[in-house]
Amino acid sequence: MNTRLAAFLTGLRRYLRYGLVGPSALAFLPALVLGGFWLGGEEMLIMLALGYPVCLAFTGIWSHPQGDDWHTDDDMTDREALETALQRNAERATTASRRTACILLQIDDHTDLPQRYGKDATEAMFATLLARLKSVLRGRDDVCRLDGARFAVCVAPVRQLDLGNALHLANRLQQAVEEAVIINGATVYNSASVGLSLDINLLRKTGVALLEAAETALAEAVRHGPSATRAYSQEMHAPMILGNENHITEASEALDNGHIGPWYQPQVSTDTGRVTGFEALARWTHPERGMISPAEFLPALEQTSKMERLGEVMLYGALNALKSWDAAGLDVPRIGVNFASEELRNPHLVKKIEWELDRFELDPKRLCIEVLETVVASSPDDTVVRNISGLSKLGCLIDLDDFGTGHASISSIRRFDVQRLKIDRSFVTKVDRDPEQQRMVSAILLMAERLGLDTLAEGVETVGEHAMLAQLGCGHVQGFGIGRPMPLEHTQEWTHAHLAKLASPPKIGKQLG
Repeated sequence: MNTRLAAFLTGLRRYLRYGLVGPSALAFLPALVLGGFWLGGEEMLIMLALGYPVCLAFTGIWSHPQGDDWHTDDDMTDREALETALQRNAERATTASRRTACILLQIDDHTDLPQRYGKDATEAMFATLLARLKSVLRGRDDVCRLDGARFAVCVAPVRQLDLGNALHLANRLQQAVEEAVIINGATVYNSASVGLSLDINLLRKTGVALLEAAETALAEAVRHGPSATRAYSQEMHAPMILGNENHITEASEALDNGHIGPWYQPQVSTDTGRVTGFEALARWTHPERGMISPAEFLPALEQTSKMERLGEVMLYGALNALKSWDAAGLDVPRIGVNFASEELRNPHLVKKIEWELDRFELDPKRLCIEVLETVVASSPDDTVVRNISGLSKLGCLIDLDDFGTGHASISSIRRFDVQRLKIDRSFVTKVDRDPEQQRMVSAILLMAERLGLDTLAEGVETVGEHAMLAQLGCGHVQGFGIGRPMPLEHTQEWTHAHLAKLASPPKIGKQLG
């Protein structure tokens, strides 16, 4: 009961503070004083004179300085404190005919960091990133770390702040976060998705509205990430809150109704440039919010024990895609499907996949089973081992996904009969510019060569990364720089366009006489 009362008083103080010092309150204060004197005489005037400061004291309005250069010396760690700072900025901006904004940054793939580098090292890295963000901002701006790997920036009111200026600032903040960080002697490159909101684009110019709009923009950036930036607009839809039971149910129903299914990302050879396969990736096509990334709905499916059902949907879609490409005359050797731990623990998995392959009349070697390195590194000699070995004996190819993040030993690679290593994107990022990244990738490729394993690099986003990986000897590449995940109906068009580029000879300009 005491906790509820404290929360109620905190909320009451906040709303009183917004109501007593906002532009509308200040505009009506003189009229209120005159009306009080007219109706109640000197007694009412005295009560108003004494009551107004008492109410302000109750709201805690004087707990922080209120000048134009207001900022917190201590890092904000509470969402309510952030909303209060944003509200203060919004009110000052409206009063002084200025503009303000909220910018959110979220580290991509942040859930893997503690497992890779340890919790203490990850926390130290976040502290470094927070200090970098502060160094980019003015003294009047505020920055804090929110839950997990999100950072929030409150832009102090300025006279001129349009979309171009806000995007320029967001880009500087993003660059600061994406610079290399040294963790336990290892060079780590992060990428960050960015969402921003400007008060001029909001119907309600309040701190809560600023933060909610920035969260909506961030969710949109994450869907198009990594390293994407989005500015809020009225057409965007609010992100899904996975803790909400209705949304968990909605994700489960979407899977049953066919709204969650595979999209396909191409993989190409660094030697010939030809398509060597596609990877099937789960996507949710929402009727209102559009495309929703797995990071938003996979936890909901895990809570409702729907991961095996998702695996069945993905496998059926992948095998159907192979038949579709064959019918169209496209040469797509194989397709990769990710298998979660829940599926790999099913003792009947091998028989089920064998039956599906027979049903579609497909050779097992055209199905690539992708298993996370963390699963291989931590699985004892149990059903998981027997299933993966059984699938390999069946003729399916075994890919070790996210290699470099799970500390799999050479013996476990042999035990699981892995045929290809998929190098994690954390080693691929900026490999064309960072000698340390090049040394790490070279070591992985050398080990793979000695073990007789093929290699594929994930997360290739630039021509430079593609070229360097080819030069180092990586067999295949995959990433946004090659092609984004796409629905099945777009894969044929993409493949034909890709093959046309390979067939087109380079144009040679005329020589000057």
